[in-house]
This record gives sequence, structure tokens and C-alpha cells, in this order.
Amino acid sequence: MDRVYRYQRHFYDLTRRYYLLGRDRLIAELDAGPGTTVLEVGCGTGRNLVRAARLYPDAALHGMDISYEMLVTARRAAARHGAALRFAQGDATRFNPYAAFGIGRFDRIYMSYTLSMIPDWQATLAQGICNLAPGGSLHIVDFGEQERLPRWFRSALRAWLAKFHVSPRGELERVLHALAEKLGADLRFRSLYRGYATYAVLRLPLQGE
Repeated sequence: MDRVYRYQRHFYDLTRRYYLLGRDRLIAELDAGPGTTVLEVGCGTGRNLVRAARLYPDAALHGMDISYEMLVTARRAAARHGAALRFAQGDATRFNPYAAFGIGRFDRIYMSYTLSMIPDWQATLAQGICNLAPGGSLHIVDFGEQERLPRWFRSALRAWLAKFHVSPRGELERVLHALAEKLGADLRFRSLYRGYATYAVLRLPLQGE
């Protein structure tokens, strides 16, 4: 990943702003009040966390990524914007937040166009839920199935994404429903922009519920 992003990180945000749709909506719906602990899985350049810091200045914001090169850019972005963010390098499929940050569980965890880039995306989901506090919520936005978009667009988009090892996860809704049922969690899953993106929020029950 460092080999891929060593140079891409310098223009990553400029190129992605036009097709990573739904990111700002996800951040706006985090509802991270004072003292809320938040983790972004696959934080990349820190773009989302910097935006979250503007909306939730009293929340405790954290980011993790497997790429050291991306985290270099993220730390610089945080310093440039005066955002009090904490970062750690790690593998999303087995990330230990206590070892990285001294925090056992987070109130909010979000994954923005992350699952489509991680081969073992189901392990990433499972680890994210393990790192979530009772009553906490997992927020996801990623590429959808493009089911209501023209066939030519769908084919062209998938071919282009494949060049970057990105694969929309067609089974995401089914997997999330199964996890929600197993955990007694509440799940909201919706399609955005005619299927271009999917958006999900899974909220764990409070202890004793």
C-alpha cells in the first residue's frame, strides 16, 4: 500500500472528491457530541477527520490506516488545519485500539470507501464491531451495485475501479443484516444516487437492553 500511495497521496483528495459520494453526509450524521470517541477505519489522507473536527470540535477523533505514507499526509493535514487528531498505523482486520490509543471501545466508528479496497472486508466489519462500545454506531458509505444507472456507466466504472483493486461489495447488505440480527442491533441500509453508493448505520444495543 505504501508503494501505491507514496505519490498518489499528494493528489488523492483532488481526484477523489468527484466520485467518493456520500462522505460528507456520513460525517454530518455521526452526531458526535462532546467527549464522543470516534474512529475512522482507513483514514487515508485525513480529509474526513479534518472535516469531522470542524463539525465536532469537542469529540475525540482518531484515525487508523495501513499505509504509513497516507498517515504522513494525514498528520500534516491535521497540523495545517489545527485539528487535534490522533493517528495510528494498523491492519483493519485485526486493529487493537487499546494498544494504539489506550481506548478499549469507540462510540462511533466509520468506514468511508474502505471495505471496497480491503480483500478481507468481512473481517474488517467484524473487527470494527468488536471495537464498538455498547450503544455505539458503525457508519459505512461505499460503492454500491449501480443497479439504477445505465449499463454502460456501470461497466465503465467497474472496469476503472478494478485498475485500483477496488471492488463494490454486493453482499454487504446481506452480511450487515445477518450481523444486526445476531447482535440485536438496529440497521439502516439505503441506496444513494441511483445505486452509485450504499449507506449503512448499524447501532448496537445498550447493555441490558
